[in-house]
Amino acid sequence: MVKKNISKKIAIQNQNTSKSKKLPTIGIIGLGIMGGIMAQTLIHRGYDVMGFDIDDIAMKRHKKAGGMAANSIKDICQDCQVVIISLATSNALSKVVTELTSSLKDNGKSCLILETSTLPIADKDKANSALTKVGATVMDCPISGTAARMKDRAWTIYISGPKKALSSAEPIFRAFTDNIPYVGEYGSGTKMKYAANHLVAIYNVAYAEVVTFARKMELDPTEMLKLFGNSPVLGTGVMRLRMPFMLDRNYTPPTMKVEVWQKDMQVIGDMAKSVNCPLPLFTACAPIYTAAMAQGLAMEDTASTAEVIGAMAGLKPRKTKK
Repeated sequence: MVKKNISKKIAIQNQNTSKSKKLPTIGIIGLGIMGGIMAQTLIHRGYDVMGFDIDDIAMKRHKKAGGMAANSIKDICQDCQVVIISLATSNALSKVVTELTSSLKDNGKSCLILETSTLPIADKDKANSALTKVGATVMDCPISGTAARMKDRAWTIYISGPKKALSSAEPIFRAFTDNIPYVGEYGSGTKMKYAANHLVAIYNVAYAEVVTFARKMELDPTEMLKLFGNSPVLGTGVMRLRMPFMLDRNYTPPTMKVEVWQKDMQVIGDMAKSVNCPLPLFTACAPIYTAAMAQGLAMEDTASTAEVIGAMAGLKPRKTKK
């Protein structure tokens, strides 16, 4: 009886301790595909999340998920201890950083900023310099993975920046995945993401090519996926994610739009030039994505490269829904 009472008291104490540990209020700037799923996940984990996006539809989606809507970036600076940035362009990052620095300077507060976008190193360095000057702690934390992969906790987040901030950043990122390696000084995360996306670009076109090859040989590519998908030698996550799109010849809703991917291709190519590194395979696959844009596939998944290679091989065009 005594042991039971002691156990009960310990359980109550643990509950009270967990309740007393106030989770930080998190601001998310950029509620697109990636920012939106991060916001929803954090809300489900019990965080108060204040979101901001210039897109009204994204804001409505955020509020529907239980998030708080910020009227401006200034609101986020006033109310949030941690700010996650998830943006698609350098221009957007520049505008956000200008507003963040102004707001932080005005209210005299400091915060932890987790920058998760995949953008040129020079632009991320510029953002880091401006934000640290007004007292913010900035970490460069790009994400490998798509919104669809979040459900399987299959993201990898490459954390780089001040080690002193790791203890604050890690619990937040563990809401999304357990794959959160610390890869070094600020900017190392983005460089690691470039290397990862370099491989994804090649894999994606390789799978489009082999699906087309199978069809031309009158093989069923569905059977090929069954054989190769979980092979310890041939299978990859990219294959298991993208090949089903290719088999169905239906590329919506996209996990990564061709239009957005073109930005990543440009960034990787520019980095390779800046360090004098030839990327022959990457360079060879780049025109396939450009052709997908030309064929009206800009807003569809990057798996639609299978349609480009299929057309090159003389396959009949897919039947599209009217």
